[in-house]
Amino acid sequence: MKTTYDVAVLGGGPAGIAAAIAAARTGAETLLVERYGFLGGMSTAALVYPWMTFHTSTGKQVIRGIAQEIVDRLAAENASPGHLRDTIGFVRTVTPYRPEPFKRLAFDMLEEAGVTLLLHTLLVGCDAADGRIRSVDLRHKSGAARVEAKAFVDATGDGDLAFLAGASWEKGNAAGKVQPMTMKFRMKGVDFAAVKAYMLDNPHDFYEKTPFAELRDLPLTGVSGFYSLWDAANVPLPREGVLFFTGPDEDEALINVSRVSGLDPLDPEHLSKAEIEGRKQVFLLESFFRKWIPGFQRAYVSQVGTQIGVRETRRIVGEYVLNGEDVLSGRRFADVVARSGYPIDIHNPEGKGITADFIREGGAYDIPYRSIVAKGIDNCLLAGRCISTTHEAQATTRLTPSCMAIGQAAGTAAALAARNGVPAREVEIRRLQAALLQAGAELGLAQEQGGRDPSAEEERGQ
Repeated sequence: MKTTYDVAVLGGGPAGIAAAIAAARTGAETLLVERYGFLGGMSTAALVYPWMTFHTSTGKQVIRGIAQEIVDRLAAENASPGHLRDTIGFVRTVTPYRPEPFKRLAFDMLEEAGVTLLLHTLLVGCDAADGRIRSVDLRHKSGAARVEAKAFVDATGDGDLAFLAGASWEKGNAAGKVQPMTMKFRMKGVDFAAVKAYMLDNPHDFYEKTPFAELRDLPLTGVSGFYSLWDAANVPLPREGVLFFTGPDEDEALINVSRVSGLDPLDPEHLSKAEIEGRKQVFLLESFFRKWIPGFQRAYVSQVGTQIGVRETRRIVGEYVLNGEDVLSGRRFADVVARSGYPIDIHNPEGKGITADFIREGGAYDIPYRSIVAKGIDNCLLAGRCISTTHEAQATTRLTPSCMAIGQAAGTAAALAARNGVPAREVEIRRLQAALLQAGAELGLAQEQGGRDPSAEEERGQ
């Protein structure tokens, strides 16, 4: 087994996949380490579906690059319909996909890029000194292994690598409470014609942004509501109503209703309790759907997540901490490396309710390079939901398309840092942005080529 690489990516979720592909395409000898026997992270192991969102609320696409390439390649083999209108109305578009083809496609793209992949392999430690990670300690079926790299990308979701290297981190809201976990599951045998008929007859019973004026002619992609039926059933869960998405099969729904609150996903005993409680809730909800929700009378649970879905754990402190005002004001940054149009979406850490705040004028915000550079560690880039944000900003950067865009930026930066022998914070931002643009990423810099000064716009955003 080879033990030295230019770039090592820890974690094979959407962010890690994009990071590893980007690093290898930028010329770095790259290793990707994943604990499961498949890739996809929350998108496959926890059934996080569909991908939300590649667009602003006005329909402008702000995430492209490797993320869009994945969608295009899935669409080419009938494993995704591409971007569809969100019939909940929370965002402009959602992107359904089939998880099993996505798992295989990730393997294909990594192989094409020349990435070395280690599955069934755990990160258990690292050797870090003087602000630099020298190597990581892995555990697999043959025992222990130590891998050295010039640059590392932490795509573990929980910030495990940066944590082990001694980076500063934060967690949760002001009280340290994190957003609840959800055990997602699919039900087959759903009659969506009956679902839509009830919606059209009872618009008051659904989310206020549901596009009822267009709903009759739109393919149903998601539903939020059935408030009166939820209240009448008196389901003992801290939710206000039903949330589900259609597909990928025509009679199949992905149910996002279970809620496990008050437990810390970083505590092994808490996480174990959450897994047990989540599966109990699945079958409680199956009974509720069959009895109360039109179109579900003959439906049944067809799949439950391999693991419970985790929204929030560590946020590693970076060179800049992206905050809620940055998001809601649509702030531009001179060192932009990714963008997102997803609103702030906080599931109450301590009970019922979701706090939703939308970006000014239906726009997008920039994710600055400084927020993916771990502070105090020369060679650690961050990718996915562990990047440097506040609790509020993390409630938008955690979404999968955003994570894929961040991963592409982190992998590209790691490759440039390794090639030039410089700390991550000293990667030349113009060179990084040029590499991302050449690879198809969307940075909102088209006007800059005509003379716009991004630093001046950043100051105006302050």
